[in-house]
Amino acid sequence: MTTTTPMEISGRASQLTPSLTLSIDAKAKAMKAEGIDVCGFGAGEPDFDTPEHIKQAAISALQSGFTKYTPSSGIPELRQAIAEKLAADNGLNYKPTQVVVSNGAKHACYNAILATCQPGDEVIIPAPYWVSYPDMVKLAGAEAVIIPTSERNGWKIRAEDFENAMTPRTKMLILNSPGNPSGSVYTREEMEALVDIAAGEDIYILSDEIYEKLVYDDVKHVSIASLSKEAYDLTLTVNGFSKSYAMTGWRLGYLAAPEAVAKAVDSIQSHSTANPCSFAQRGALAALKGDQQPIADMRDEFDMRRNYMFDRISKIPNVTAVKPQGAFYVLVNISQLGLTSQNFADRLLSKANVAVVPGAAFGDDRTVRLSYATSIDIIKKGLDRFQDFCRTL
Repeated sequence: MTTTTPMEISGRASQLTPSLTLSIDAKAKAMKAEGIDVCGFGAGEPDFDTPEHIKQAAISALQSGFTKYTPSSGIPELRQAIAEKLAADNGLNYKPTQVVVSNGAKHACYNAILATCQPGDEVIIPAPYWVSYPDMVKLAGAEAVIIPTSERNGWKIRAEDFENAMTPRTKMLILNSPGNPSGSVYTREEMEALVDIAAGEDIYILSDEIYEKLVYDDVKHVSIASLSKEAYDLTLTVNGFSKSYAMTGWRLGYLAAPEAVAKAVDSIQSHSTANPCSFAQRGALAALKGDQQPIADMRDEFDMRRNYMFDRISKIPNVTAVKPQGAFYVLVNISQLGLTSQNFADRLLSKANVAVVPGAAFGDDRTVRLSYATSIDIIKKGLDRFQDFCRTL
């Protein structure tokens, strides 16, 4: 009789953190399958359909047989259109050869980290952070250095925090503005202070700008690479189509970077995934070139929901929040209620049928994240339950 030796997985895979967001989502879906009325605030995607002209462009591409391999970094006309968009919207002058189209902005972030970071390097990540950044850094063999931020400072890293966290091993700062999960948007002055420090030590800045078009009130999105030549030379700008154009399932994002980094990213992508989906790229081209009114309408609807959700939450005793300036999330500080974020989220789901994402997923156990990328009716009903639950603690 032979015995079977258990299969071993790599060290890099075993050190990854299981997704708390997926575990909450799985529980919520199981409850819904049982017929339970669950109000879900976990969504990280717009609840709107992709605009019709974008869908039609992809359909036409399919019908015309545009279903073959494309260049690994994307079709030339899309790279050109992205370069034109970056110039017009962001004041950034990139050649099409400096643009790499990837399978989502997440893929672009990972490619950028792989192309610039290696074992022994440190990457500074302000917390709360988007859940995947630290694990991407780990997969590259580098070390994630988590820097807590405060509600008092709008959940944003300050220049002195950055400077105090630096070591000779620091290779990169990851900045997400507008941010997930906080909805925070960095001002031009805040970014300039960070660039001054990064430029003094030749530290890359990975600027994740996926929520760029979802900003509210009089807030202006600023691309950090536009601030100066030093900023441009150090910044890897990531963006995509998922959030702005309600194209999450299309999996299209892009990186714009100095020529050497873009070339390295293209090489990495050519050996890992090769090109993004051919006909989806035609849809992305239509997104950039076509009618932008559906995007403005979606932003206005998010703005209305944002105001409603924040106003309701600000009236609940013993919880606090900073009004988000971008994206579609409200980060709620529950530290006065005496529960960990995971315990709070579990009890809220089981007792009140409301799903939120625990802040522990984002490196801040004081908080939970509520998304307003859902209908106003669900928001109203869910906040009634959320408020009643908080009052029982």
